[in-house]
Amino acid sequence: MSELLARLQQESPIPMEAELRCSGGQLLALVGPSGSGKTTLLRALAGLVKPRHGHISCGNETWFDSAAGHYLTARQRRVGYVPQHFALFPHLNVLHNVMAGMLHRAPEQRAAAAHDLLERVNLSGLESRKPNELSGGQQQRVAVARALAREPQILLLDEPFSAVDHATRERLYGELAMLKQSLSMPIVMVTHDLREAMLLADEMSVLHRGKILQTGKPVELVARPDSIDVARLVGIRNIYQGEIIGHETQQEYTGLRFGKALLKTPLRPELIPGSLVQWVIPSDGVVLHRRDKPSHTERENQLQGTIDTVHTLGEITRMAVRLEDGGHSLLWLDIPTHLARRNEIACGVPATVSLSVAAIHIIDNPS
Repeated sequence: MSELLARLQQESPIPMEAELRCSGGQLLALVGPSGSGKTTLLRALAGLVKPRHGHISCGNETWFDSAAGHYLTARQRRVGYVPQHFALFPHLNVLHNVMAGMLHRAPEQRAAAAHDLLERVNLSGLESRKPNELSGGQQQRVAVARALAREPQILLLDEPFSAVDHATRERLYGELAMLKQSLSMPIVMVTHDLREAMLLADEMSVLHRGKILQTGKPVELVARPDSIDVARLVGIRNIYQGEIIGHETQQEYTGLRFGKALLKTPLRPELIPGSLVQWVIPSDGVVLHRRDKPSHTERENQLQGTIDTVHTLGEITRMAVRLEDGGHSLLWLDIPTHLARRNEIACGVPATVSLSVAAIHIIDNPS
């Protein structure tokens, strides 16, 4: 299996400070807001943009080494690249669009190989159609088949699901997951959709202004962001300040003062009592108690408050509780809409919430 290794840096014309590693058979998602440099970084891997400084290698091949003055063009790299809007040739049918990626093969081999790839992406029977006769999802599959037709060492996907509707997107998620299992190459995918990255990626890199701020397994990264910037970029809304009040080594927790409340958090004995820290908790670390069935365990921090905000978003209701002992801070959480209705969730209603001890994360480097 080949492995992608990249270290890229430049200050202009577009800032870039990135270090990437993706093993064969893995999918690395590049996540960040519009303008964060995701597509520029992907194009640099493809050889469509030449960074000022750095190094890119895939398997045993070096594609770029600024120190040695070495640079392979996009045509010289074995890269399968699927751009955001697929860039299919409108005058060619499906079969010939895929065959267009097979210039390295003998002409007599191309048609059979293209038929095999189209079967692999569930497009058998559509070989004679033109791109304008296909749905968005079908066009995406043709673009993937054409990218794989180059027999690449790496597959690069730029917002591969942005041009399709929600139902098609959900179906394509499953198809990409199945395809990934059969490929031995690294896959790098650009997306602004955090849920997409959580579903598909083995590793996720968070970008901001051209710089990779943190890389890790999606679930771990969302649970333990390295900085407030990362916390915000992965959608955490519960960001607060508190004071370390001490450590209980035997019970394995660190005490944290939050307004008038004293919270238990995972043991961090290196933190100095009296120091001010910032901490976060994802919304799935917060539980809303039923008014008729409050509960409390040693691994929870129970707080009282009043429901301040309620937004019904289809099957999910997003709500904020204004905490009495938490300095009147807002605590955000999502609950199923049917539970919100059953519990008569409304603004001004008293509420009891529990913060999971394990879900509270104190940030070492807030900046």
